[in-house]
Amino acid sequence: MYGSPAYGVALRITFDEALAQDVVQDAFISVWRHAARFDPVRGSVKTWLLAIVHNRAVDEVRRRRETEGFPDPEDPPPPLTRQDVWVEVAERLDATTLREAFAGLPEPQREALWLAYYEGLTQEEIASLTGTPLGTIKSRTRLGLLGLRRRLAAGGDQGDEQPDRQCGAGPEADDAQAWPEGDR
Repeated sequence: MYGSPAYGVALRITFDEALAQDVVQDAFISVWRHAARFDPVRGSVKTWLLAIVHNRAVDEVRRRRETEGFPDPEDPPPPLTRQDVWVEVAERLDATTLREAFAGLPEPQREALWLAYYEGLTQEEIASLTGTPLGTIKSRTRLGLLGLRRRLAAGGDQGDEQPDRQCGAGPEADDAQAWPEGDR
């Protein structure tokens, strides 16, 4: 019956929901223990109870102010504006564009780049792991990076251009240039 008004008074003074709940609980316990002190001549039960809640809340705010202290006048005040979210949005757009450009590369080039940049393997380790000649891994990595550069410069859309050379994917991947057998 008096819980909501008591909580409202405590919250307006403390500006902290958890602290206001504690203040109200302490006030109700105090009222329960000292109910004999209530004097109906001086006012209603509601007035008496809300006065106790008010006094407890003010005491608690003062106590917390003493332990927390005042801010250092030399420290700059916290900013009053929200953090700019454009940086996060731009990073997500860049990540999406990079993911799309990466997905457009032929599988052998994607594999070489993935193992090199995301798994942290050297080209020698990639060659050993995949059972592919070192020269082929070097070519795939180079062609993959060139393909990424071309796709990113074009905004990730490569629909009307020629597909990237699929180094190591077989003779159908070769352009008019002949590649030595060891570089595939």
